[in-house]
Amino acid sequence: MRNPCFGNIPLHILEQTQKHPCYSVEVHQQFAVMHLPVAPTCNIQCNYCNRSFDCINENRPGVTSESLTPALAVENYRSVKGKIAELGVVGIAGPGDALADWQQTKETIEQIQKIDPDIVFCLSTNGLLLAKYAPEIIQLGIHHVTVTINAVNPQIGAQIYKFVLYEGKKYEGLEAAQLLYEQQLAGIKYLAAHGVLIKINIVMLKGINDQHIPDVVKKMKELGAFIINIIPLIPAPGSSFAENLQVSEQEINEMRKRCQLGRQQVRDCGQCRVDKVG
Repeated sequence: MRNPCFGNIPLHILEQTQKHPCYSVEVHQQFAVMHLPVAPTCNIQCNYCNRSFDCINENRPGVTSESLTPALAVENYRSVKGKIAELGVVGIAGPGDALADWQQTKETIEQIQKIDPDIVFCLSTNGLLLAKYAPEIIQLGIHHVTVTINAVNPQIGAQIYKFVLYEGKKYEGLEAAQLLYEQQLAGIKYLAAHGVLIKINIVMLKGINDQHIPDVVKKMKELGAFIINIIPLIPAPGSSFAENLQVSEQEINEMRKRCQLGRQQVRDCGQCRVDKVG
């Protein structure tokens, strides 16, 4: 049986999605998510990011109090699973990029699959290496991947990304933004064609990409993205955008409403830390 809106997605994958709070708002109080911070390396520098800053009271992507080895991650998983029966999803979102430390990410997934084959996995990535590792992602049985895409126009992307590190070379400016965009699109297209549910995160940046977001949503719909998550900038101390103005809740909601015909919208994202449990 197939979903009429997403004809290439098998029913068993859609059923998995009903256990995933980031993809299905109806199950927020039914299933728990555990993020395992096993991927400390990042291969791009976003102007809104500073991973070296960590406050235990802070809730934003990229933040963790420690990075774990795969062995420690599996140990932590066993411990949490024994305490939280509702644990249904394991996510790997950094604190760098899940694909920049692919071997550690892959080992963690494989080891947990051995002890709990029914757990749902999801990955979060900037997408720079998505095309490279897409076949392995599918082979591992991962059906949920989140990609952060803030622009489909490299001239706008060049204002958001300071540099990109790809195959041993550093790219900056327009060249970096163009390379990142091409790799993101190739990876998303491949995964969506193979039934992987893609969630797109878009950081709404006042005066930079805020009026460009409908174009991003339109393009992601064309590629087969499953759901869109438009989130506000959280200024990080020490980042290039530390002093940038945040969009208001009203502006975020208006943009979500404006884009809702393009693709289903997430409306209650907590912008979680990469070591979240709960």
